[in-house]
Amino acid sequence: MKTRSKTQRMIVVAMFSSISYLLMLLDFPLPGFPPFLQIDFSEIPALFVAVLYGPLAGVAVEAIKNTIHYGIAGSFTGVPVGQLANFIAGTLFIVPTAYIFRKFKQTKKGLTVGLVAGTLLMSIIMGLLNYVLILPAYTWFMGFEEMSAAARSTLVLTGITPFNIIKGIIIAVSFILLFVKLQPWFARQTKIA
Repeated sequence: MKTRSKTQRMIVVAMFSSISYLLMLLDFPLPGFPPFLQIDFSEIPALFVAVLYGPLAGVAVEAIKNTIHYGIAGSFTGVPVGQLANFIAGTLFIVPTAYIFRKFKQTKKGLTVGLVAGTLLMSIIMGLLNYVLILPAYTWFMGFEEMSAAARSTLVLTGITPFNIIKGIIIAVSFILLFVKLQPWFARQTKIA
């Protein structure tokens, strides 16, 4: 029985990774933000897997999705800076959500608190990482002139952090709407797992 459960988990992770990759391709900009900031719904399958099988399973979906994306689409910098940033952002969003959801005994309150915590954690840490590491890496790999600290700070505070907050809210609301519709399926899966 344990082998079946482990095999089932691997199949679900693989399926949801594929769905996540396809959703990653359907990205679009938000008006008023820099055009390189794109929103997609690829975190939703990772969230489902994370609340079903735990945070590490969700991280596996994020890793597989970004590996597939880099393998097929590549990166205009030559190195997977964007995919690494997407992996980190997704992980920062789904891990606290799944962890808090499980700590609250899988209640709606736990899900809501987890999604808020995931959004805030992703927004704050991605803001810091963009300022310190990601933006300098992009400019270095692209051969552009290095951005000043003031320019990076302005971009992070007026573009990247607000974008991540809005993205977190959009993903959270979308996930809750889907989760409510799929709750019977989710209940059956938790009994099997």
